[in-house]
Amino acid sequence: MSKRRRILRRSRLAQYVALVIFVATVIGGGLWVRGQIELLTGYPERPGAGSSAPIALEIPRGSGFSQVLGQLVDAGVIPQDEAIYFKLFVLHRGVASKVTAGDHTFRADMTPVEIIDELLRPQPAPERRVTIPEGRNILEVADILAAAGFGEREAILATMRDPKLLEELEIQGPSVEGYLYPDTYLMQRGATPEQIIRRLVARHRQVYANLRRQHRESAEELQRALGWGDREIVIMASIVEKETGAKHERPLIAGVFLNRLRFASFQPKRLETDPTIIYGCTALVEKSPACEKFEGRIRRIQLRDPDNPYNTYTHEGLPPGPITNPGKDALEAVFEPKKSRFLYFVARNDGTHQFSKSIAEHEAAVEKYMRQGAVGDGSAAGSIDPDAP
Repeated sequence: MSKRRRILRRSRLAQYVALVIFVATVIGGGLWVRGQIELLTGYPERPGAGSSAPIALEIPRGSGFSQVLGQLVDAGVIPQDEAIYFKLFVLHRGVASKVTAGDHTFRADMTPVEIIDELLRPQPAPERRVTIPEGRNILEVADILAAAGFGEREAILATMRDPKLLEELEIQGPSVEGYLYPDTYLMQRGATPEQIIRRLVARHRQVYANLRRQHRESAEELQRALGWGDREIVIMASIVEKETGAKHERPLIAGVFLNRLRFASFQPKRLETDPTIIYGCTALVEKSPACEKFEGRIRRIQLRDPDNPYNTYTHEGLPPGPITNPGKDALEAVFEPKKSRFLYFVARNDGTHQFSKSIAEHEAAVEKYMRQGAVGDGSAAGSIDPDAP
């Protein structure tokens, strides 16, 4: 046999062998696919063989499906020998990229359909929006945080009064009152009361530091004239915050209180402001006997109460601490009060106040607006319930 014939014969043999291998591969592949189809028949609705005990899993943000499948296998939700079937089922459904990150709960007896439904379940937003309005004290802030799901009210209040936390935050006084800056925050859902309080205090410090830099000369004047530091400015701002909701009045009201403390002719130097009495009768842990009888309206017994340390009708100067958490406008009003000769003010019926320079003018204004049904403030003359004991 010639060399050429031998080469042709070998070539045909190789082609035959390749053809046989190809046909065998096709047939084998077809049989394998058919076998997988038979195995997958009824698979989506087949319950798992495990228990019904809940299995909590957190799917990290950005996880690929292979990572998620590994978590399910490791946790016992899907048996190792069925992982390939579950993967094929997920790919067939086209949902591999739609798994939601977050907390999921599974069981080992779930069907593949149920497992996929849980993997695709929408998750709550990781953050929650919380608004702390201006003029809210710690009791009211605790109510807001509790309603938003950040703990029990009493636990939040306990954190606000925690001596160790107050020392770390370098806050004088029995609580964080005055330093919980009113604003709208995005809070992580799992945030603890301490984490939230630290954040609100940090925000206060940021805003206050900026204002103090802007009004450096005013801050220095308050130090020279009254011996005030940062805490005294916050206390006064908290009173201004509670005295009016009218933004344009805040600098004028701050000026009135500062006049009472500065003017040598004004004696005794009592601020005589109702919100301080109310704070002492509602927000303090230990209350005076007169405050124990407080029912929402100031009466003579509370007005004349010397045992309420926040009673600015019986104690001169500032109260021991802030009575609410002031916002930027109230803080700025103390740094830049409006100059005037006013020493008194009384509430009118339209949300604003009537200001007076003398006690005679003030008493006339009190008489006028009390006849119209307004509640007075700024002095005892406008605060007493005339029918109260």
